[in-house]
Amino acid sequence: MLNRVADQSNKFEEITISTEPIFQGKVISLQVDTVRLPDGNTATREIVKHPGAVGVLALHPKGMLVVEQYRKALGKSQVEIPAGKLERGEDPMEAAKRELEEETGYKCGTIRHLSSFYTSPGFADEIIHLYVAEDLQQGEVQLDEDEFLDAEIITLEQAEQYMAEGRISDAKTITAVYAWKLYALTGRLG
Repeated sequence: MLNRVADQSNKFEEITISTEPIFQGKVISLQVDTVRLPDGNTATREIVKHPGAVGVLALHPKGMLVVEQYRKALGKSQVEIPAGKLERGEDPMEAAKRELEEETGYKCGTIRHLSSFYTSPGFADEIIHLYVAEDLQQGEVQLDEDEFLDAEIITLEQAEQYMAEGRISDAKTITAVYAWKLYALTGRLG
């Protein structure tokens, strides 16, 4: 039943009995939790902990700003919206502005929150905060030392073609493209 009353939102809560840390990296950590299920049985859950991230739908009069970079986990290059992980205690809106400028060289005159969503709630707690940036002014790209990418401006038609070709295939960018399409059709975002 999808429309549960608010007080029943934890109806199927799994109570943590123990947590075993497995890996602690620079970006993620992995733990295995033993949990008590609602029926009293126990199970294990492998959980990836992530600090969260931001993505930016940067709208330029000529289209949307995107970056192309190689994604080792996929073994191929992807076209994506500017994005990056949150630093500890960082305000997501400030992180969005920072990532936009670092990856594309553009600063925004206006920015607003569009949506926040979990990327893979079955095994990870990563949340992405999606922002819309407009009134862009070009500056200088300031990539991280281990970051290699190209920035470009694409049209909505190009974005849809890239999705059809699999060049755009990540959730944050697909979400941004559909938000942009809604904006083009209705004049409203979100």
